[in-house]
Amino acid sequence: QVHLVESGGGLVQAGGSLRLTCGASGDTICMSVMGWHRQAPGKERELVATFTSGGITKYADSVKGRFSLSRDNAKSAVYLQMNNLQPEDTAVYYCRADPRCSGSWGQGIQVTVSS
Repeated sequence: QVHLVESGGGLVQAGGSLRLTCGASGDTICMSVMGWHRQAPGKERELVATFTSGGITKYADSVKGRFSLSRDNAKSAVYLQMNNLQPEDTAVYYCRADPRCSGSWGQGIQVTVSS
């Protein structure tokens, strides 16, 4: 079981930056796989970036070169640095832990990018 809490969203102009933070508590085994998904209005939820159990970092093609995923294991936290944000990045962003664990989705946080 894991509990996730997101912070750092908000409103930013195109070209700006935001850093999302996901704090986790619970079973550490659930935190080996952690990352971010997002859901824009009228669209399906999609992967943004994630650490995999094999130690690989995966990014969606649409964010490569602009977003960077990092983690602090001592704090059980994962960070998503988002640079050069564009209006199409507007969405609710969700932290995600190992899907085999209960509570693997955070509550979501809004990111809005104005043109």
